[in-house]
Amino acid sequence: MYIPPHFAETRPEELQRVIRDHPLGALVTHGATGLDADHLPFEFDPDVGTHGLLSAHLARANPLWQRCPTGTPVMVIFCGAQAYISPNWYPSKHEAHRQVPTWNYEVVHAHGVLTVHADERFARRIIARLTRRHEATEPRPWKMGDSAPEYIDSMVRNIVGIEIAITSLVGKTKLSQNREARDRLSAADTLKAHGHEELAGLMRNASGTS
Repeated sequence: MYIPPHFAETRPEELQRVIRDHPLGALVTHGATGLDADHLPFEFDPDVGTHGLLSAHLARANPLWQRCPTGTPVMVIFCGAQAYISPNWYPSKHEAHRQVPTWNYEVVHAHGVLTVHADERFARRIIARLTRRHEATEPRPWKMGDSAPEYIDSMVRNIVGIEIAITSLVGKTKLSQNREARDRLSAADTLKAHGHEELAGLMRNASGTS
């Protein structure tokens, strides 16, 4: 990933925030047939190892867990807030007419080593953690006990768990840091008006060049 110095994100807390707030990751692998990507919701534990641990599950019918056995190096891409930026949103554009469209975004690449867990006990724990987290804001959170045990058992038998021990985190936040402060803040205001409140907030807090 190309990262100009002014877009580099190295703060662990910000890298972890993107993973935590945008948990659907693209698991990129390379095998005999070339590159492939699987999109999976991940659980992230920042306290395991040097850079943290990712956990997820996939369909047992998915050949990934056999094609990429334990020990395989992988990468997971987490995309955070993103949106198109029009040059018309920059006050300076209307003075010099020397601006072009761009796209602002935040992204984290998590490099690591894959471990496959084909046992049902691990898969059950992964499902419990995922649902507990994502059901937390529901008035009546769903839990596995809400379904008949034989149904849950059949579903669990059809999935495989994976873990990825993260060896490095590489982040990029393109938030108009290379623009004048007035241009960056004006674009942030317009994004908020268009409903992109998360990206607008990030841009307001970004360090501008002037």
